[in-house]
Amino acid sequence: MQEHEEMSYGEDYHYLPVTSIKSGTGQEVLPDLYGLTVQIVNVCFIGLPGQKNWVLVDAGMPHAADTIIAEAEKRFGPGARPDAILLTHGHFDHVGSVVELVRHWKVPVYAHPLELPYLTGQRNYPEPDPTVDSGLVAKLSPFFPIEAIDLGLHIATLPEDGSVPHLAGWRWIPTPGHSPGHVSFFRDSDRTLLAGDAFVTVKQESMWSVITQELEVSGPPRYLTTDWKAASESVRKLEALKPAVAVTGHGMPIKGDLLASSLENLARNFDILAVPEHGKYVQ
Repeated sequence: MQEHEEMSYGEDYHYLPVTSIKSGTGQEVLPDLYGLTVQIVNVCFIGLPGQKNWVLVDAGMPHAADTIIAEAEKRFGPGARPDAILLTHGHFDHVGSVVELVRHWKVPVYAHPLELPYLTGQRNYPEPDPTVDSGLVAKLSPFFPIEAIDLGLHIATLPEDGSVPHLAGWRWIPTPGHSPGHVSFFRDSDRTLLAGDAFVTVKQESMWSVITQELEVSGPPRYLTTDWKAASESVRKLEALKPAVAVTGHGMPIKGDLLASSLENLARNFDILAVPEHGKYVQ
């Protein structure tokens, strides 16, 4: 990957039982999977503690780079830098600190080809729709940034064969709907799923639910989802994998029977549970 500084803005392992997650809180979901909550969104570190080779999945909210770097060095050692940053998609809360992180670490960023226009300054995301829900987060969504960032030559496309750079045993799965090039990451050996915002484990539209982190398997955040048919198909695709543990872009990790039953219910009743009754992206 060339330098380019012209950037603009296992099933038997139990994750830490918590009733809520505060910003800056991290938890070991599996021995080689560590989740960090940054304000309202989760980022994941994949790699064993102290290991030199690891990757970061998603890049959190704006102004979170120092927090992410500090957590990385706490887990992997002083001066730790990932082999790459993987993006589930390019919404502001998942790439908010990616420019700063790339400047600091000088590492490549990988995303689906359909997300590249939003990551190379070519196209802004569609406007959020505050009418989809009465929750305060949904009402505030028109103030969320939708402008494209430009990662220049640091951005690369995920391999067409479904493999994941620097992560043997993992594969990426196209899960569009919330965004055109949204992807999830899955490890078949222990059925670990990083779902991004294909589905989440908190009612993200509600400020109260976001604050309390009340566990609720929900569809993708409504205010930024533009293709509900594709979103429904993506949830069914992920449910068919029968994941044993899942980390989503928002909310707490979930595993076992609760994950299985909740995800099956969401897939079966997606139109009722996830799709808004009205909205400019609702067909």
